[in-house]
Amino acid sequence: MSAEPGCPYCAQPNAPQALVCRSCSRDIAIPASLIAERDDLIRKRARAREELVNAKAELDLLRGRLRFRPRQK
Repeated sequence: MSAEPGCPYCAQPNAPQALVCRSCSRDIAIPASLIAERDDLIRKRARAREELVNAKAELDLLRGRLRFRPRQK
């Protein structure tokens, strides 16, 4: 098994520090700013998912209360 990462375009192995794929000559380096942006987006997605779970739970709770509310005469 090779420890070399594959090119995202042609899947050929390249050295870990490679900036350009030796097979297809495409740029394979990922700037640190993009990695930081990706990490930030992953954190935001996790928070949004958590908020969605909490909102669904609150909605289910409210629906349950409405279902069992005694009718007023």
